[in-house]
Amino acid sequence: MDFRLSPEQAAFQEEVAGFIEHELPVGWDEEQGSLAERMDVERAVMRRLAARRWLALPWPKEYGGAGASPVQQLLFNEQMAYHRVPGSVNMGVAWVGPVVILYGRADQKQQYLSRIADGTDIWCTLYSEPGAGSDLAAMQTRAVRDGDEYVINGQKIWTTFGHYADWGWLAARTDPAAPKHKGLSTFAVKMDSPGITVRPLINMAGGHEFNEIFFQDVRVPVSQMVGEENRGWYNVAVGLDFERSSIGATSSARRTVDELVAFLRGRGGMDPAVRHRLAEQAIGVQLLRTMAYYIASEQERTGLAPTREAQMAKLFGAELQQKVALTGIQILGMTGQAAKPGTPALALHYGLLRSVANTIEGGTSEIQRSVIASRGLGLPRE
Repeated sequence: MDFRLSPEQAAFQEEVAGFIEHELPVGWDEEQGSLAERMDVERAVMRRLAARRWLALPWPKEYGGAGASPVQQLLFNEQMAYHRVPGSVNMGVAWVGPVVILYGRADQKQQYLSRIADGTDIWCTLYSEPGAGSDLAAMQTRAVRDGDEYVINGQKIWTTFGHYADWGWLAARTDPAAPKHKGLSTFAVKMDSPGITVRPLINMAGGHEFNEIFFQDVRVPVSQMVGEENRGWYNVAVGLDFERSSIGATSSARRTVDELVAFLRGRGGMDPAVRHRLAEQAIGVQLLRTMAYYIASEQERTGLAPTREAQMAKLFGAELQQKVALTGIQILGMTGQAAKPGTPALALHYGLLRSVANTIEGGTSEIQRSVIASRGLGLPRE
């Protein structure tokens, strides 16, 4: 592929950079106190993105998007992730919307899509369970038909942002007698429905992103099933296909390396050993960035995401984030042990602790290696 941007792509990249510099709400990049304050900032950013049709950038224009190409979406995500802009990562846009566009009825498209695209509704994803993580099709949360409703019972876990989501995108088992991939269905569920309990899961970095969700006799109208009954696994698979390039991991690691270099230069420079370690991480960042651009380019050229390369990028990116953060802490020496506000060590400590989850969520590194070997390279399982 030609890694040079076309004039139109370069102009769009500059437009996004200008938006970040001049048009975001005042104080968007400051540390916020409470969850409510952080959410106020995120929603304000979402509204400004929606006004440009950038919140649902790749969606067709008739559904509130801009009909952007995969490369345009990558350029947008790269700028947003590098500058750590909140509110631009949206599960409703990434997973729910594409499935509703493909498989939803006309009334469902009207009900759900416009409120995602304009930033009104925030969605969470209700997939993983205590006994169904890497083997996601083993989920046991039940949805039993009762007249014009389904009654939901079960538990979901690792639900990102479930504590402030308006809607949940639920996969549940509707036919327990069917093979595990063939008895699932997908539903849109209001998160304030009676019978839903949300409990926080605090991660090792002290952050509250994840939750466990309990369903006890939760009634969901039949009209909120999306797609055909018992064919929900295909909806889940399609949704997961929309998170492919790993440009977010690339940009996060690149920002960390850039900040480390600037900090050390401001402190008086760095010795050759440190320079070599940072160069190694910078090379890894550029390698992952090249992979991300290749994936988006191939998707734009063929209409399909290159699955093997996307899995490789996910694996490499998750582990690169850990390596970059650990390198930074080690380079700072004793200063790196003092995670005080206002010091680079604080962000590095958080980044290292949070990056452990990167090698678990979305498929563990072990599972990724197995899939790359067997499906991507055709190697035998044993």
